[in-house]
Amino acid sequence: MAAEMTAEPSPKESLRRTDHRPYPLPGGPWALSMRWHDLLFAHWPVPAERLRPLIPPALGLDTFDGHAWLGVVPFRMSGVRPRPLPGVPRLSDFPELNLRTYVSAGGRPGIWFFSLDAHNPVAVRLARALYGLPYFDARMSCEPSGERVRYRSVRTHRGAPEARFTGTYGPAGETPQTGPLEHFLTERYCMYTADRRGRVRRGEIHHGPWSLQPAEAEVEDLQMTGQIGLRQPETEPVLHFARRLDVVVWLPRRVVPEGS
Repeated sequence: MAAEMTAEPSPKESLRRTDHRPYPLPGGPWALSMRWHDLLFAHWPVPAERLRPLIPPALGLDTFDGHAWLGVVPFRMSGVRPRPLPGVPRLSDFPELNLRTYVSAGGRPGIWFFSLDAHNPVAVRLARALYGLPYFDARMSCEPSGERVRYRSVRTHRGAPEARFTGTYGPAGETPQTGPLEHFLTERYCMYTADRRGRVRRGEIHHGPWSLQPAEAEVEDLQMTGQIGLRQPETEPVLHFARRLDVVVWLPRRVVPEGS
């Protein structure tokens, strides 16, 4: 496990395969590379009318089986580094937790983040400045134990709404999960942000195809949706697990509305 934590991700290897992408790689050099580890995807179907007011008008809210989907995703990152610098221990390796849904613009499906918590104040401020993402400081731990992960996050960002997650999770089998719902939830190669005037930017992402497994989780504390004015869903979530993925990210660019 320690060797995996310190190994540098390989952008060249990440960029080698592109046939699974729904559209070509963006032009220009990538800006950041990183490795994601031990991801839990916990998703709930939500009536689209509950999320639509929370999404900028310039973006379409994506649905599957008649519902929008709300996701809570805890994981950890390693080897986070800007091009062309090497990763720096402690600054490059840290847990992250996000609350998200799924949107599109110009025919490109992507991710809309309601929040991202990170155990790294430098990363929080850089992501806010460079990407306009709603990152927040948090006190976090992510402790692998065999096949399972013990995870805890408490937001500490001054003036920010409360957000917490505590639980243990891991894979619940080796059978790959490759159905249409899995594709809808994870095979997305950009993220969207918006400024206070509603102007949308798109940050392109590239990685290999997801290798998803069924997952199980014992959640002790989950307070993530109050920050956007929604009650926590009472139904059981759809769970998936992914062990590792290498990722490269480009700087965001303005999305010009159609007809402009």
